Formats: sequence, structure tokens, C-alpha cells
Amino acid sequence: MIIIHAVMQVNPALKEKFLAEAKQLLAATHKEEGNLSYELYNHFEQENTYIMIETWRDMEAVASHNTSAHFTGFAAKAPEFLTAPLDVKAFNGEPAGK
Repeated sequence: MIIIHAVMQVNPALKEKFLAEAKQLLAATHKEEGNLSYELYNHFEQENTYIMIETWRDMEAVASHNTSAHFTGFAAKAPEFLTAPLDVKAFNGEPAGK
């Protein structure tokens, strides 16, 4: 199982546009083969900081996602919403109980 945390610093003036784009990305990603979870959270103490927490079956699922039209479209628009470079961390893990 692959776990990815993508931290995004969002321009407050473009927050609504960012959230609309993210909503479309979430809906499409939830339908992907190999996606176990894909959720966007707002940092409690840092109002304009968002974190996408992703869980994938394997690296092949991640690679497929990274080349999907919905992801590449979102990634192309991201620089207009973000005030800092995307901070992505990937982890290899096993589900609890295994």
C-alpha cells in the first residue's frame, strides 16, 4: 500500500476556485482502480493550508493516477492557486492488522 501526503499552500483569493477544481479531482480519483482513499483536508491552524491524503493499492495505481486526464489537468492549473511549491511525501505501508 502506498500513502501520499500532498501539502498545498493556497492563495486565499483563489480558495473557492481551488476547492471547485479539487472537488472534480476527488470525484474522478475515487473511481480509479487501485485507489483506496483520496481526501482533502484543511489544516486546523493554518487556514490556507490543505493536505491531500491518498492511499493506493500499489505503485502501478499511483503511476496510472499521475497520468490520468483529471490529475494532469489539476496539476497544470495548480501553480495559479498555490503560493508555495507542492510538498509531497510518499510512504510504503501495510494496512493495520497485517
